[in-house]
Amino acid sequence: MTDLRTAPETVTPWRPFYTQTARLRRLSPSFLRATFTGTDLDRFADLGYDLRIKLVFPLAEHGFRTLPEGPDWYRRWRSLPADQRNPFRTYTVRAARCADREIDVDLVLHDGGPHGPAARWAATARPGDRIVIMGPDNAYGGDHGGREFLPAQADRPMLLAGDETAVPAICAIAERLPAGCRGEILLEVPLAEDVLDCAAPSGVTVTWLPRSGAPHGSRLVPAVEAAAERLFPTSRPTPVEVGDGDPEEILWDVPTGPSYVWLAGEAGVIRQLRRHLVSTRGMGRDSVAFMGYWRQGHADPS
Repeated sequence: MTDLRTAPETVTPWRPFYTQTARLRRLSPSFLRATFTGTDLDRFADLGYDLRIKLVFPLAEHGFRTLPEGPDWYRRWRSLPADQRNPFRTYTVRAARCADREIDVDLVLHDGGPHGPAARWAATARPGDRIVIMGPDNAYGGDHGGREFLPAQADRPMLLAGDETAVPAICAIAERLPAGCRGEILLEVPLAEDVLDCAAPSGVTVTWLPRSGAPHGSRLVPAVEAAAERLFPTSRPTPVEVGDGDPEEILWDVPTGPSYVWLAGEAGVIRQLRRHLVSTRGMGRDSVAFMGYWRQGHADPS
């Protein structure tokens, strides 16, 4: 029998997993944990850290009958009529128990009720509801992609920070950090009641920053600036000017080397932090990951 791990050309890095909702647990006013199960989730590749997947939601009329499969599924999906395109959104795997064929995904419940397809699904979700997960196949022997975090070098302090949309990724990262890591984790959330368990090594301090009605970034920006001063007091002496680029584009700037700063959240806030850390403090762009998960006032496009 052919070992598919040695023949990556026979398997695609990512594939659809047809699942159903096993459990729903309200973690706090702003977070809902959905546990999905499927007969072939034992083939899901648990790559850990900030592993991204896509949750594909059913169409009222078609379910998943028109959802394309194969390596060119996205191109074929885009060519479908609008009423036949299953909406999908990108999420981070909070936990994968592949032997048990289960995956946990934490969804953010925004103020003001449902807006996009994910929020509408979360508002009415029940155990047994079907959903498709586009995720990595462990039979593929090459690089799957879909993960940005790289563990920091042992002699470097680490800073991870983000808003509520980054909380699942940061908590998943924290749980896998080596015991000797040191640094800080900063998490801005809507409410004090949104403080969750975040297991981290003893050398990593976790600080929750409830906004309590204040604007996005109002707690995170000064906290990151202060943490950078504490953790990295000897940045490069010559700051580097960085342009903001097109403000209509989501910022996604990740290093190729071992990153020791990982920032994700609302794109405008992340751009502001990028200017401060790189342009003002002179931190090397090869050491900082900046990721705009969403943009305030704009729907997340599929």
